[in-house]
Amino acid sequence: MIDHVGFAVADLVRSRAFYVSALAPLGFAPVMDVTREQSGGYAGTGFGPPGRPQFWIGNGDARGGSMHVAFVAGSRAAVDAFHKAALAAGGRDNGAPGLRPHYHENYYGAFVFDPDGHNIEAVCHLPEP
Repeated sequence: MIDHVGFAVADLVRSRAFYVSALAPLGFAPVMDVTREQSGGYAGTGFGPPGRPQFWIGNGDARGGSMHVAFVAGSRAAVDAFHKAALAAGGRDNGAPGLRPHYHENYYGAFVFDPDGHNIEAVCHLPEP
């Protein structure tokens, strides 16, 4: 349904470094960088699988409040690795990896706050092998 999503960050360099580390265990990496000249005022980075920027961060007017973004993980181990990498990159814990059966019996997720306080999640919906 959604092609891509993005939001403004306070410090593009700091947030880019955070997301490079945090999203690597999920198989996502920077796919495209755009300059203000290319976009007409927005400088940012698009992350995703190769050739497909689906998650964007960039400079711009910060909005009030925080966002919640959940990334698909291919395994529970990838959720664990995301959480560890995100904390090592400066994220703050908002929920250790584990089952959340109130969503459904195989919902395995982990949550961190990014440098701007956005709630970032990795989730695996698969049963444990």
